[in-house]
Amino acid sequence: MTAPTIRRMRHELKFRELTVAKAERLTPHMIRVTLSGADLADFASGSFDDHLKVFVPGADGMAKRDYTPRRFDTEAQELVIDFADHGEGPAASWARSAHPGSAVQIGGPRGSRVIEGEIAHWVLIGDETALPAMGRKLEELPAGVKVTMLAAVPGPEDEQEIESAADATIHWLHRPLDQATEAKPFLDALPRIELTPGTFVWIATEAGIAKQLREAVLAMGHPLPWLKAAGYWINGEAEASIKDLDAPAEGQGGMGKGMGRG
Repeated sequence: MTAPTIRRMRHELKFRELTVAKAERLTPHMIRVTLSGADLADFASGSFDDHLKVFVPGADGMAKRDYTPRRFDTEAQELVIDFADHGEGPAASWARSAHPGSAVQIGGPRGSRVIEGEIAHWVLIGDETALPAMGRKLEELPAGVKVTMLAAVPGPEDEQEIESAADATIHWLHRPLDQATEAKPFLDALPRIELTPGTFVWIATEAGIAKQLREAVLAMGHPLPWLKAAGYWINGEAEASIKDLDAPAEGQGGMGKGMGRG
């Protein structure tokens, strides 16, 4: 079977002035903010794991953090972003206080890396910071495609209802936030996932966990071209991430200290 390819798309880098249309607490540790504005008329995001910059007030001026475009509608000029609420941090603090009429600036996405090919089974593995990307992928997949999601959240109250036309199976892992840098819950659950031919494995967690999961999947005999792993955040490093563990030179920037992306 021919391995998938990654097609790079470049988008015009544009900064957009937007307004909060709606802010709601989706789960105890996730806040969903719907942004609106005429600047979204030409917004583009080609891949479910794209990231854009959100600019919010910080302790030393304006802070920027990476977030996934969870859902967008250029005709309605609306963009949905989910913020992982993990305690203190400029983006999470802003999201908690966001209300209709609040102003915010975003930049990007600068580009997309679109995974293409004949993929019979998607396996999505991630923590709270990857939930927006995984949720978007589930919603975008068509009927007839098999997808398995393995997601770590603090508890059952943080599980999300995600609609999908695909043949979706979701495994929720419950562990407290103070154990978010431990790989064991993922490694213990990994054997329950069947990596049949035609399976593409996508991983996005804390960088140390992502590296361990990548090696574990490869040790199961899964071919490297059918795998993509990213460190959506790096424990103890502010605004740090590794967008692709097989191309680390490309990917610094965007995470809050401890846990940032949503």
